[in-house]
Amino acid sequence: MGKTTDQNDEIWNRIRAEATHDAQAEPALASFLHSVVLGHHRLEDALSYILASKLESSTVTALTLRELIDVALRQDRGIGVAVREDLRAVISRDPACPGYSVPLLYFKGFHALQAYRVAHYYWHHGRDAMARYLQSRISEVFAVDIHPGARIGKGIMFDHATSVVIGETAVVEDDFSMLHEVTLGGTGKVGGDRHPKIGRGVMIGAGAKVLGNIKVGEGARIGAGSVVLSDVPAFTTVAGVPARPVNYPVHGLPALDLDDLAGDLG
Repeated sequence: MGKTTDQNDEIWNRIRAEATHDAQAEPALASFLHSVVLGHHRLEDALSYILASKLESSTVTALTLRELIDVALRQDRGIGVAVREDLRAVISRDPACPGYSVPLLYFKGFHALQAYRVAHYYWHHGRDAMARYLQSRISEVFAVDIHPGARIGKGIMFDHATSVVIGETAVVEDDFSMLHEVTLGGTGKVGGDRHPKIGRGVMIGAGAKVLGNIKVGEGARIGAGSVVLSDVPAFTTVAGVPARPVNYPVHGLPALDLDDLAGDLG
């Protein structure tokens, strides 16, 4: 096994330790864990290998995709920072996640988000065709459709993530959490800047639809199945169709605590 190139990368060292333990405990997975984690020197290397192997097709090989992903990770160091903050978000908010290696290896919401970050890099470097190709493959493989032009911060958790849709002009600030079947979309009536702007620490429940160029303020919470068509004030819970204020979150940033996502917001 190779040694890590950065002994100060605490998260990567934890991932390697967890993978080593799992390989010893479950020998049938030893080859898999060596291929995706233990055979790599950096978290970025492991991530590019994982994403390329999942997004490859008969026309664009894993080798080609890995080279493209590696370029984005090398040229934009902010992606690596966001990857680590996203891992911290999952481990701290999801009680079903026992370690840092679990989202890296198995959570398609995490995979889709990191693949989007690569597509976003190419979108902003004038390679629209490549960005759109990656968007298409992400949607096909992970059932998550994020336009590469959307702007998404760090410390993000997509729990389950199936059928998530995020439009081109959407903005999502840091420390955001949501479940599956959430749409941050347009109303279909206007062009241009037409998608929601989501503040820091917002939490959105399963199946919610937030539509139009509206603002969801910092620390707001949107109930499962809600349809949001107008601005949501900061630190306010909304629910219903159409969504209306119902109360105020107990926590200043509800996205940091998912206990309420599946309960009283339905």
